[in-house]
Amino acid sequence: MSAIPSFLPSTSSVIAILGANVDANSSYLTGTAAAPDVIRAAFHSDSANGFSESGVDLMHNPLITDMGNLVPSSASMSSLSAAAQTIIAHDKRLLTLGGDHSITYPLVKGVRRALCARGETRLNILHLDAHSDLYEYDILNQNNRYSHASPFARILEEGLCSRLVQVGVRTHTQHTRAQAAAYAVETHDMRSISSSSWPPKLSFDGPVYVTVDLDVLDPAFAPGVSHFEPGGLSTRDVLSLVQTFAGDVIASDVVELNPSRDVGSYGMSISGEAPSGVTAMVAAKITKELLARMLESAEAATSSSTST
Repeated sequence: MSAIPSFLPSTSSVIAILGANVDANSSYLTGTAAAPDVIRAAFHSDSANGFSESGVDLMHNPLITDMGNLVPSSASMSSLSAAAQTIIAHDKRLLTLGGDHSITYPLVKGVRRALCARGETRLNILHLDAHSDLYEYDILNQNNRYSHASPFARILEEGLCSRLVQVGVRTHTQHTRAQAAAYAVETHDMRSISSSSWPPKLSFDGPVYVTVDLDVLDPAFAPGVSHFEPGGLSTRDVLSLVQTFAGDVIASDVVELNPSRDVGSYGMSISGEAPSGVTAMVAAKITKELLARMLESAEAATSSSTST
């Protein structure tokens, strides 16, 4: 699918899934544009099931609609912003499968516009990543301010979030440290994280956008990414954080799976299915837990509005 369908999710659904086939803004390797359908295949793989760890059936759930893929036609990816704005404006929640991390800036912009239109000025971001993605300038010298090294610089420059919390960073430069300090970014970098203090006790006031770059994981757990950065989180670390932080998850994304670098997708299942790679299965697992959190948030919001 090369374009977003012209319809919105059904009135009964509360979450829209959207694929973003983007890798033109990558700084090292391409290949992430193929990831959305690879994650979907892993999500539906016969080797697992469609339930979250909390017992939510995500495979056959009328509250979730998959809207297919969107291939943005410009560097600024305005079509992604428009899609996100439309979905949130119709009181849905959005989970996007990337794609490289450049997609987060236009998605956040669209979510922010929709929230502001209904009088909500708060938008928190929980960002899991090996990299801060705070570069002010184009690190490739290609006159591209929208590369995957810069989405949070653009977000902060435009005041699109009220709070940015970054977890798992282990590649700061002097420039990105200065950027983080200038914009009061809350950082839980790998040097400050210990097993005794994990997961960090995070609580957010107002809507939360969760963005998971798979290279936040140590390469031992997620080899199918473009940038190997040793010393990262485990899969259980990421799942524990997703499951335990306090906040109303309005939107999320899972980015930077590079299927061409993944391992384990060999052989054939007894049903004739080509097995998914290790990192694709990790991405699908994280996607399931994010969907469960978003359904939980939607239920809590409905209960709150009903009681008032």
